[in-house]
Amino acid sequence: MKTDAAGRDLTAAALQWRAEGRRAALATVVSTWGSSPCPAGSQLLVDDRLRFIGSVSGGCVESAVMQTAQTVMQSGVPQTLEFGVADDEAWAVGLACGGRIRVLVEAVEAAVDTLQTLAAAVQSRTPAVRVVDMAGGAQHCFYPAAGGDPQLAPAVAQAARAAAVKDCSTAVTDAGAEWFLHVLNPPPTMVVAGAVHIAQFLAPMALALHYRVTVVDPRAAFAAPERFAEGVAVEAAWPAEAAAFQAVDARTAVVALTHDPKVDDPALQLALASEAFYIGALGSRKTHAARRRRLAEAGATDAQLARIHAPVGLAINAATPGEIALAVMAQVTAELRRGR
Repeated sequence: MKTDAAGRDLTAAALQWRAEGRRAALATVVSTWGSSPCPAGSQLLVDDRLRFIGSVSGGCVESAVMQTAQTVMQSGVPQTLEFGVADDEAWAVGLACGGRIRVLVEAVEAAVDTLQTLAAAVQSRTPAVRVVDMAGGAQHCFYPAAGGDPQLAPAVAQAARAAAVKDCSTAVTDAGAEWFLHVLNPPPTMVVAGAVHIAQFLAPMALALHYRVTVVDPRAAFAAPERFAEGVAVEAAWPAEAAAFQAVDARTAVVALTHDPKVDDPALQLALASEAFYIGALGSRKTHAARRRRLAEAGATDAQLARIHAPVGLAINAATPGEIALAVMAQVTAELRRGR
């Protein structure tokens, strides 16, 4: 899923605007070079009254893109724009630091069928890639988890699957045709075992990076919603009873923070049996060695135990709860971007 700076799903927003009777266009960054501030896949949604959400350049070329969007809304024909330091217009609006971007502008009405399919995928947390023919605008939804796709050339399907794993939209060329592979993975989630002080710092950091965050702790006094930032879900339950642990998937990070084996061990066992992309546990090397022995006795394999990041977080000499949360969030980000 692609969101704007406030975390809003622009696919859902585009469909909502259409339902409200607003004519709109979606602009999507197709490719970048140099110091462009927004990566491929970044989007801007604009209507016929120049109301907009999202960004394709951090403010540099939005005005020019929105003007083109008005034409695209009228014609229904997509347009591809390119801006760089050699373009007077790009220089005038601020893209003067060595960057170049290419932007695809499409009428929402022309892409509505694909957007509806993608919205359904987002709701079901199904990874999807929107494959767009850059020449004619024809598009198709590709599902990386599927075995194949007869509507796509094998090379394009392979590239789409690789892009989804890397969580990185890109443009590719096959048999003389150019395709834009717009990755729409479900938003990442984080499940934290332990409503402790570190969790109070970690949860809002994850929220700011557009994670869906749930904190699980069987201690009712700790698992009090008012102790956490708005938007953080809190479950007063043991890990085995918590809904959040039943929904762990390949886009989920699990962090155990209680330092209490009665809570952390069951949480880690559930995480190790899942496809979670990140598993971390608070504690010293000595503490973790004892934890490994307990988990091994409970049936965990060496390969499973090797998935646990412990001591949790990057080694930045973190000392305070906030610094530890920062180290954890940085390590989680590194694993997410590594493309397990």
